[in-house]
Amino acid sequence: MTDFQKLIDLDNKYVWHPFTQMQRWLSESDDTGRMIIAGDKFELIDSHGRRFIDGFSSLWCNLHGHRVPQIDEAIRRQLEKISHSTLLGHASEPSALLAEKLVKIAPPGLHKVFYSDSGATAVEIALKMAYQCQFNQGRPNTRKFIALKNSYHGDTIGSISVGGIETFHQIFGPLLFDVTFVDSPNPYHHPEGQNAATTVLQQIDDALTNAPNEYCAIVVEPLVQGAAGILTHPKGFLRGVRELATKHNVLLITDEVATGFARTGKLFACEHESVVPDIMTLGKGLTGGYLPVAATMVTQEIFDVFLGEGTTKTFFHGHTFTGNALGCAAAIASCELIFSSGLLETLDEKTTLIRDKLSQLRDNPNVGDIRQCGMMVGIELVADSETKTPLDPAKLTGTAICKAALKHNIIIRPLGDVVVLMPAPAMDIATLTRLLDGTIEVINDFANDYFNEQFTH
Repeated sequence: MTDFQKLIDLDNKYVWHPFTQMQRWLSESDDTGRMIIAGDKFELIDSHGRRFIDGFSSLWCNLHGHRVPQIDEAIRRQLEKISHSTLLGHASEPSALLAEKLVKIAPPGLHKVFYSDSGATAVEIALKMAYQCQFNQGRPNTRKFIALKNSYHGDTIGSISVGGIETFHQIFGPLLFDVTFVDSPNPYHHPEGQNAATTVLQQIDDALTNAPNEYCAIVVEPLVQGAAGILTHPKGFLRGVRELATKHNVLLITDEVATGFARTGKLFACEHESVVPDIMTLGKGLTGGYLPVAATMVTQEIFDVFLGEGTTKTFFHGHTFTGNALGCAAAIASCELIFSSGLLETLDEKTTLIRDKLSQLRDNPNVGDIRQCGMMVGIELVADSETKTPLDPAKLTGTAICKAALKHNIIIRPLGDVVVLMPAPAMDIATLTRLLDGTIEVINDFANDYFNEQFTH
């Protein structure tokens, strides 16, 4: 029998966890839900055998659940052929078949697929492609980007350069390149409220007008800024950005790493406004959450700019495991399952259930905002909902609530004091209902405790 306490001890001794305050991690004594040893459909199982609903899709990547027979079998079949071979100077069957499938299901006009291994690297590739595309057309000084404040696009130097969350990149400021940030158009977090989208579009238009031939691309998370706390965008904003990019002859990069593959109610978020970007990045749900494969998709027009002799026509970028055979096999199976299972047709019922259930929190004095885009939900906690007074960030309230959620057998993760729900799109109604009910109870318990604490002091 496995000594799970020994595994926890080994983890504490040797593993450096991502986005984790390690001093706090090492000092915690409660190991509930800490060491995950197995998964079963939409539940995670810890070292004590306790089962928890996977309420944030194992960091927003799981689509169909854990131990999905169709994806498991696809990986086994590929194992019997080859696990990996390089795409540098060679081709492979799974990567070619997956590229064909992605081109067929992506917004029309995206014709080429460049593989990598994470959403951050997919964005890094997009930025380099956008710049080199302009360079190859005789515009070497067209090197700036426009991005949104509170945006998140990954952790590489390039991707954090276009990231607008200060906490994540303030230390690395001296290493970052020149980016113009415009406001987030989320009405709750913008002084213009419902006019936020118009104001932000004007900011973009002004930036491009005042510095012609200096910007090579606009980078956006379509419809919703995930890591910022599920900051949803007003209807028409994405379409407006597309129109401005076309008007000023700059490229539009849409980062669908978090929003792609049924997260927003459609296969891709761009579909909601019939937008076709020049470059689109994919990751997370591409393999159903199984293996690290990402993709950067571009139009034929961009690809053609790289055709020709000479070093500037070569795109010097690549990863050892680019187009990994096992990952591509998993991605093909996952994409096929989206359609064969009728997943997309089930989303309306689920998004309606989420909206209706969470409406119970509208009168909670510590819930400032409930933001939803399909299966992506952010519940913003505040000290006072009427004044929007924020909670003291030092108290780590969001973290405390997510720890309390473990007692309800659900695993969720906060973004500051925003409780995020990101259930797998394929999650069944019964499990989804349990997840929502448990979350509501935990937040209501917090509100009662908070009120009592304020009253007694």
